[in-house]
Amino acid sequence: MTIGVLALQGAFAEHIQVLQRLGVLCREIRQSADFAPDLDGIVLPGGESTVIGKLLEDTALLLPISNAIRSGLPAFGTCAGMILLAKEISGSDTSYIAAMDMRVQRNAYGRQLGSFSTTGLFADIGEIPMTFIRAPNVESVWNDSEVLAVVNDKIVAARQGNLLATAFHPELTDSTLVHEYFLAMTGTLKRDPVRKYQG
Repeated sequence: MTIGVLALQGAFAEHIQVLQRLGVLCREIRQSADFAPDLDGIVLPGGESTVIGKLLEDTALLLPISNAIRSGLPAFGTCAGMILLAKEISGSDTSYIAAMDMRVQRNAYGRQLGSFSTTGLFADIGEIPMTFIRAPNVESVWNDSEVLAVVNDKIVAARQGNLLATAFHPELTDSTLVHEYFLAMTGTLKRDPVRKYQG
């Protein structure tokens, strides 16, 4: 299997390291020539969503990635990647890939809690470590989008079909369980559903 990792800006290297620890082949997606239909999934990392959105347009990657995801390519967005996947962004008329039925808010935690770490319950996994860096949150979901995790009364993870989004950065912790959850969604990795994070 091969997972593409969008490598335009942000924490893509950390995602690659986790995937490689799990024995997964990765392909850095930097230009349109790097993106091909043979991928088993794609990771959209954290960073600055407006910068990544502009770079997606400048590199002519936005349309092919959007079309592939809407056609069934599994995608995992973290932090800025969650914003890229959302159909609606609070306070903005702009959307990017716009594939997930959810409305997100940028920088949902404000300056005082702009960056913090905690643990929280994640559906089907259990308690896991969560690192938030100027994180968004999900204000609402609809249709068959489902909430997977809530922290401080804010939705911080959601899934819709083959799409997964987290407001936190699982790649910055020592747990690989969220990545395994995504790989299991692609059908290429079997995960023990009862194994929990041992912090």
